[in-house]
Amino acid sequence: MGISGVSSRRAVRRSRRLRNTMMKFVFVVVICVFGVCSIAAAQNPHLVVYEGASGPGQGKHIVFLAGDHEYRSEESLPELARILARRYGFRCSVFFTIDPATGFIDPGSSKISGLDALKTADLMVIFLRFQDFPDDEMQHIADYLARGGPIVAFRTATHAFQIKRPDAKFAKFDWQNKGDYVGGFGRQILGETWVSHYGTNHKQSSRLLLEPAQASHPILRGFKDVWVQSGGYTADPLPPNVILARGQVLNGMTPDSPPAPDKAQLPVAWVRSYTGASGKTGRVFTTTHGASEDLLNDGFRRMAVNACLWAVGLETAINADNDIRLVGPYHPSTFSFGGHVKGAKPADMAGWDAPIPPKK
Repeated sequence: MGISGVSSRRAVRRSRRLRNTMMKFVFVVVICVFGVCSIAAAQNPHLVVYEGASGPGQGKHIVFLAGDHEYRSEESLPELARILARRYGFRCSVFFTIDPATGFIDPGSSKISGLDALKTADLMVIFLRFQDFPDDEMQHIADYLARGGPIVAFRTATHAFQIKRPDAKFAKFDWQNKGDYVGGFGRQILGETWVSHYGTNHKQSSRLLLEPAQASHPILRGFKDVWVQSGGYTADPLPPNVILARGQVLNGMTPDSPPAPDKAQLPVAWVRSYTGASGKTGRVFTTTHGASEDLLNDGFRRMAVNACLWAVGLETAINADNDIRLVGPYHPSTFSFGGHVKGAKPADMAGWDAPIPPKK
């Protein structure tokens, strides 16, 4: 064999070694990037992560905070997260309040951990009610607001915090706060705090009517036949705001129920912005609906998905026919106080095919 043949064989071997080395490197990088979430979820009993693979949200991180006493955010938020991860490519980290002694989901416990995940969040989706998180966890929410992070908020998020501890560092977030931060987080950031019910749960549902002047808003692309089972709330959002939809309260629990003649059409979905301490402005979408069963409605689910895309600045990715199909089995519980599935852990809902809520 000539010198040229030997050199050629050596070159081939070097090429193969280089290729194998590069493949190992890529494998390690993939594990480091995508495995971090799995490791974090395995180590934190409050957390489940859905990792998207492709789509307009690829490379963006959404943090979901689930913890209300009645409307089953521990079901609706992980399902919304699965849609945004599977259909749009987002990395979605869903945090739940739990009983630390058992690891079981406890919607009213105020026990949560790991909110430093907000440091890398591109969006915070919040569905809490009357929570009093430890100061070190609240600090991460305060820091997120200080940098003007965008927010999508559902229903009881208007009264997300009830903080009565006299030494609490973030008492001003309380829904009843007075003074220069009146109405707390709900009023000052989302635009409204808790006022009252406006329609009776399980007796009066609502039809959402598009605000004609905002028909071209990106969140309303494909908006039609929006009907929700949760009763209405009284709301008069803090200006400046843009009302996207108003609620027509119905005397009945079907989409064709007649309108309640004594109910005005109040705001049920709006957008606004706030300015964080950093000087950066954050987008906010708020709806006073969003109970577990509301997500079954295609129109409401589309609005929720569109809101998340808009909040992170991806309005060009919003199309009227985007895929908003449910991911995996979703058979939500009828919302009620104490109506959460007992003995369920966040990890029970990991993966695309796990039933939500878990079967117990």
